[in-house]
Amino acid sequence: MEHVNLNRLAYFTAVVDTGSFTKAAERLGITKTVVSQQVARLEAELKTSLFLRTTRRVEPTEAGQLFYARCNAILRETEDAIDEVTRSNAAPEGVLRIAAPNDYGASKIAPIAAAFTQRYRTCKVELLLADARVDLVANHIDLSIRVGWLDDSSHQAKRIGTFRQFLVAASSLAGSLKLDEPEDVANLPFIGNLALKEPLVWRFSRHDFDRRTVRMRQTIMSNSTPAVLVATVAGGGVAVLPDFLAADHIESGRLVRLLPDWSLPAGGIHVVYPAARFRPPKVSAFVAMLAE
Repeated sequence: MEHVNLNRLAYFTAVVDTGSFTKAAERLGITKTVVSQQVARLEAELKTSLFLRTTRRVEPTEAGQLFYARCNAILRETEDAIDEVTRSNAAPEGVLRIAAPNDYGASKIAPIAAAFTQRYRTCKVELLLADARVDLVANHIDLSIRVGWLDDSSHQAKRIGTFRQFLVAASSLAGSLKLDEPEDVANLPFIGNLALKEPLVWRFSRHDFDRRTVRMRQTIMSNSTPAVLVATVAGGGVAVLPDFLAADHIESGRLVRLLPDWSLPAGGIHVVYPAARFRPPKVSAFVAMLAE
């Protein structure tokens, strides 16, 4: 078969779409003669009749219908590729709406939002902080930061980091505790996080083979991780907190890490997007800053 000139696909699909060489020419802004010549050359290259021509209308043959479906896909992919390159070269602009948990959003995302608006002066950021999951589509959210473990979702996600979890207590309380095994924690007052699926059940591991599951005794429960932190620092009980929230308090001595030889499940930090083929430049630029 001769080489097929792919430029002629646009002429062919325009004729199928409009049902007329004249209307196809009007759509493309060229003469009817050019459209007819290009389609005739395409048929010659394919050695196949693509249209049944009548005085009133032009109908695609069976081969023409099959070819039209493939041509449409090719042209859409071409347009998408052009759109993607154009977007990637465009400057970020507009309002970027971000959803994030209270703790991670305030401690980590807010400073990045400040740096982002300083770097991209035509952008604004709306940072919505809540420990409960936010409907991205209904609330017109461009991206969400999720800390922990992702549920199955129709959204698209990208992992940008990880965090560890520490069993901690206020220094005033830790000094009176004698803990040798994870099971020893079960009888202590525990401050749980209602944002978790199983706030009172924790799985400890050591040396990749020693695993213990402990059910804690509830004393205080909150759906806010910062509130769990405050209650723990105040001596209300032991708690499990993410490293990015507890680290400074451990370093200052306000909190003490308990059972340091034992590990708790590590979690992921993800960017979650509404399902879409391409991302606006403002989203791509912000995620790049997160990755930095």
